[in-house]
Amino acid sequence: MKMRVINLIKRAAAVVLFAPALALAAGAELHLDRAPVSKDPAALQHGAKLFVNYCLNCHSASFMRYNSLQNIGLTDQLIRDNLMFTGERVGDLMKVAMRPADAKVWFGTAVPDLTLIARQRASEFGSGADWLYTYLRQFYRDETRPSGWNNVVFENVGMPHVLWELQGDQVATVTENADGSKSVQLSLAKPGKMSPAEFDGAVADLVSFLVWLGEPVAEKRKAIGMYVLLFLAGLFVLSYALKKNYWKDIH
Repeated sequence: MKMRVINLIKRAAAVVLFAPALALAAGAELHLDRAPVSKDPAALQHGAKLFVNYCLNCHSASFMRYNSLQNIGLTDQLIRDNLMFTGERVGDLMKVAMRPADAKVWFGTAVPDLTLIARQRASEFGSGADWLYTYLRQFYRDETRPSGWNNVVFENVGMPHVLWELQGDQVATVTENADGSKSVQLSLAKPGKMSPAEFDGAVADLVSFLVWLGEPVAEKRKAIGMYVLLFLAGLFVLSYALKKNYWKDIH
């Protein structure tokens, strides 16, 4: 009896220990397209425009203020004229009026805040930018879903395809594989306002903005880090020279 208990404990410990590895192995099967993330201010400004017009209706970016967009080259006046539509002040947080309880009724779940979405997905899939870039381009029509849409990357997602007017309508062809898995092939049934190449570029700009949103000071942090490393390298040289001079009469 005692040995049986010990064996059960060992098996439970093994499950706990290797569960993360198994989860990563399962997640590795998901194919993600490489996101062409840009740091160009024009791309980030276009991404901010798409975010405000298509995402900020439901999703907040509640850790970011409108006037922080000055860091991507926008003035307060440009922000007011192009990115603010409901009487907010330029120093306000980028929040929405929709209540979480209402979102749960309409979409089946509370709508997530997008300030850190790229960093969150990076912790789950290795690259938050690649996940977002693939996800936003993989919606297809599915009349069995309440919203009328489904997604290859996030199956049965509650979010509708808010960019459908730009991309158009995609339909899915599902193939049963020999191993029991399914393959989904998407095709464009009805073109949108943009060509596929233009839409991919627009999504790339939106993803670039979401990446910037998660850490607006990333480039400044990296620049400071380089200066710190150079300072430490110089300090090492001086410290080594001082040590040699201090011990010269002993060694």
